[in-house]
Amino acid sequence: MNVDQIKKATVSALIVWVLGVTAYVLSYFVPVLEDPEVQANWVLAITIIPATLLGAHLYYKKGYRTHGLRVGCYMFLITIVLDASITVPMFILPYGGNHISFFTDPVFWIIGLEYVGMITMYWLFKKSVIFAKITNN
Repeated sequence: MNVDQIKKATVSALIVWVLGVTAYVLSYFVPVLEDPEVQANWVLAITIIPATLLGAHLYYKKGYRTHGLRVGCYMFLITIVLDASITVPMFILPYGGNHISFFTDPVFWIIGLEYVGMITMYWLFKKSVIFAKITNN
Protein backbone atom coordinates (compact mmCIF):
# COMPACT_ATOMS: atom_id res chain seq x y z
CA MET A 1 0.00 0.00 0.00
CA ASN A 2 1.33 3.43 -0.88
CA VAL A 3 0.99 6.55 1.28
CA ASP A 4 -2.34 7.62 -0.28
CA GLN A 5 -3.80 4.15 0.26
CA ILE A 6 -2.61 4.10 3.87
CA LYS A 7 -4.20 7.51 4.49
CA LYS A 8 -7.47 6.40 2.87
CA ALA A 9 -7.52 3.12 4.85
CA THR A 10 -6.76 5.01 8.07
CA VAL A 11 -9.61 7.48 7.50
CA SER A 12 -11.95 4.61 6.60
CA ALA A 13 -10.93 2.74 9.78
CA LEU A 14 -11.51 5.87 11.85
CA ILE A 15 -15.04 6.22 10.45
CA VAL A 16 -15.80 2.56 11.15
CA TRP A 17 -14.40 2.91 14.67
CA VAL A 18 -16.52 6.02 15.40
CA LEU A 19 -19.67 4.26 14.17
CA GLY A 20 -18.87 1.13 16.19
CA VAL A 21 -18.04 2.93 19.44
CA THR A 22 -21.10 5.15 19.08
CA ALA A 23 -23.41 2.17 18.60
CA TYR A 24 -21.74 0.30 21.48
CA VAL A 25 -22.07 3.22 23.92
CA LEU A 26 -25.61 4.19 22.85
CA SER A 27 -26.80 0.62 23.37
CA TYR A 28 -26.33 1.10 27.11
CA PHE A 29 -29.02 3.81 27.08
CA VAL A 30 -31.69 1.52 25.61
CA PRO A 31 -31.84 -1.50 27.93
CA VAL A 32 -33.37 -4.48 26.17
CA LEU A 33 -31.37 -7.41 27.58
CA GLU A 34 -30.63 -8.05 31.26
CA ASP A 35 -26.87 -7.91 30.71
CA PRO A 36 -25.97 -4.52 29.17
CA GLU A 37 -22.49 -5.73 28.13
CA VAL A 38 -23.94 -8.65 26.17
CA GLN A 39 -26.42 -6.26 24.58
CA ALA A 40 -23.66 -3.82 23.64
CA ASN A 41 -21.62 -6.62 22.07
CA TRP A 42 -24.63 -7.77 20.03
CA VAL A 43 -25.31 -4.22 18.88
CA LEU A 44 -21.67 -3.82 17.88
CA ALA A 45 -21.60 -7.17 16.08
CA ILE A 46 -24.64 -6.13 14.04
CA THR A 47 -23.53 -2.51 13.50
CA ILE A 48 -20.06 -3.50 12.37
CA ILE A 49 -21.48 -5.09 9.19
CA PRO A 50 -22.78 -1.91 7.52
CA ALA A 51 -19.99 0.16 9.12
CA THR A 52 -17.22 -1.98 7.63
CA LEU A 53 -18.99 -2.12 4.28
CA LEU A 54 -19.09 1.69 4.33
CA GLY A 55 -15.40 1.80 5.25
CA ALA A 56 -14.54 -0.62 2.44
CA HIS A 57 -16.62 1.38 -0.02
CA LEU A 58 -14.85 4.60 0.96
CA TYR A 59 -11.47 2.93 0.52
CA TYR A 60 -12.16 1.14 -2.77
CA LYS A 61 -14.10 3.92 -4.50
CA LYS A 62 -10.78 5.42 -5.65
CA GLY A 63 -10.16 2.26 -7.64
CA TYR A 64 -7.54 0.78 -5.33
CA ARG A 65 -7.02 -2.94 -5.87
CA THR A 66 -5.25 -3.86 -2.65
CA HIS A 67 -6.23 -7.31 -1.40
CA GLY A 68 -9.17 -7.05 0.98
CA LEU A 69 -7.53 -9.20 3.64
CA ARG A 70 -4.58 -6.83 3.74
CA VAL A 71 -6.83 -3.75 3.94
CA GLY A 72 -9.05 -5.40 6.55
CA CYS A 73 -6.09 -6.34 8.74
CA TYR A 74 -4.65 -2.84 8.48
CA MET A 75 -7.99 -1.21 9.31
CA PHE A 76 -8.50 -3.56 12.26
CA LEU A 77 -4.99 -2.72 13.48
CA ILE A 78 -5.96 0.97 13.44
CA THR A 79 -9.08 0.04 15.42
CA ILE A 80 -6.97 -1.79 18.00
CA VAL A 81 -4.76 1.30 18.42
CA LEU A 82 -7.84 3.54 18.79
CA ASP A 83 -9.42 1.13 21.27
CA ALA A 84 -6.22 0.95 23.34
CA SER A 85 -5.72 4.70 23.40
CA ILE A 86 -9.30 6.02 23.55
CA THR A 87 -12.02 3.38 24.06
CA VAL A 88 -10.49 1.56 27.01
CA PRO A 89 -9.42 4.68 28.96
CA MET A 90 -12.73 6.49 28.38
CA PHE A 91 -15.31 3.72 28.53
CA ILE A 92 -13.77 0.62 30.13
CA LEU A 93 -11.37 1.78 32.87
CA PRO A 94 -13.95 3.96 34.68
CA TYR A 95 -16.20 0.93 35.10
CA GLY A 96 -13.58 -1.42 36.53
CA GLY A 97 -12.26 -2.98 33.32
CA ASN A 98 -8.74 -2.80 31.99
CA HIS A 99 -6.77 -3.26 28.80
CA ILE A 100 -6.10 -6.92 29.51
CA SER A 101 -9.76 -7.79 30.09
CA PHE A 102 -10.78 -5.82 27.00
CA PHE A 103 -8.24 -7.35 24.62
CA THR A 104 -8.49 -10.90 25.95
CA ASP A 105 -12.27 -10.99 25.63
CA PRO A 106 -13.05 -13.57 22.93
CA VAL A 107 -15.97 -11.41 21.72
CA PHE A 108 -13.49 -8.66 20.79
CA TRP A 109 -11.60 -11.08 18.53
CA ILE A 110 -14.77 -12.58 17.05
CA ILE A 111 -15.95 -9.09 16.11
CA GLY A 112 -12.44 -8.43 14.77
CA LEU A 113 -12.71 -11.48 12.52
CA GLU A 114 -16.10 -10.23 11.39
CA TYR A 115 -14.53 -6.82 10.65
CA VAL A 116 -11.68 -8.24 8.56
CA GLY A 117 -14.01 -10.74 6.91
CA MET A 118 -16.47 -8.08 5.78
CA ILE A 119 -13.69 -5.98 4.22
CA THR A 120 -12.35 -9.08 2.46
CA MET A 121 -15.81 -10.07 1.19
CA TYR A 122 -16.40 -6.53 -0.08
CA TRP A 123 -13.11 -6.73 -2.00
CA LEU A 124 -13.98 -10.15 -3.44
CA PHE A 125 -17.39 -8.89 -4.55
CA LYS A 126 -15.93 -5.72 -6.05
CA LYS A 127 -13.23 -7.76 -7.79
CA SER A 128 -15.78 -10.19 -9.28
CA VAL A 129 -17.99 -7.33 -10.51
CA ILE A 130 -15.02 -5.65 -12.20
CA PHE A 131 -13.98 -8.99 -13.73
CA ALA A 132 -17.53 -9.58 -14.99
CA LYS A 133 -17.61 -6.13 -16.62
CA ILE A 134 -14.29 -6.75 -18.34
CA THR A 135 -15.22 -10.19 -19.67
CA ASN A 136 -18.68 -9.11 -20.86
CA ASN A 137 -17.32 -6.30 -23.04
